Amino acid sequence: MDSEPVPVRVVIVDDDQLVRMALRLIIDGEPDLTVVGEAADGDAALVVVAEQRPDVVLMDVRMPGRDGLSTAREVLTRPAPPRVLMLTTFDSDDLVLGALRAGALGFILKDTPPSQIADAVRTVAAGNPMLSPVATARVIAAATGPDSAQARSSSRDAARKRLAALTERELDTARAIADGLGNPEIAKRLHISIATVKAHTGNLFAKLALENRVQIALLVRDAEQ
Repeated sequence: MDSEPVPVRVVIVDDDQLVRMALRLIIDGEPDLTVVGEAADGDAALVVVAEQRPDVVLMDVRMPGRDGLSTAREVLTRPAPPRVLMLTTFDSDDLVLGALRAGALGFILKDTPPSQIADAVRTVAAGNPMLSPVATARVIAAATGPDSAQARSSSRDAARKRLAALTERELDTARAIADGLGNPEIAKRLHISIATVKAHTGNLFAKLALENRVQIALLVRDAEQ
């Protein structure tokens, strides 16, 4: 007899107790997901994550004390880190963009429908990015706004320097990832096999010292802004 699949283990981090309760109800209501811990701030989150070793951390961006961004950075530097999915509101785009650069796999809005929150946790647990369509537009606007031309120029130069280490095919793959294509679509665009796409992607992670496809996409967009 086949054994039951192990549920995805989730830690919830939010300073609002009602939000934590609502998220627990959503996640524990799914047969393939389970909440193994909660924390009300970043410092407590680091302790809970170390104790429970979850698959996914669902983390608020803005919290008193240690915020979600610095907490995510700390969590993601640890050995075998969990996936991090950020919770956000419209006024926290800058922090979300920073979290994505730090290695978080995505973000969702707090008013996202329950079924979509559960799906987002599953998507991130599988190692795939999950970017809320509504919030994505806000983050892109924050990243490309006119108020920081000098900062964007510096970021562009640094990104181009990093991408210069890639072969032509690796760069083509990085650009396709930035366009949101999956492996089959990349293989079709570049007229190569899916296995070759995976090899190029692995090289991108190694050469650029990145952890996921979201970071690759952000680096390419920095270079092209």
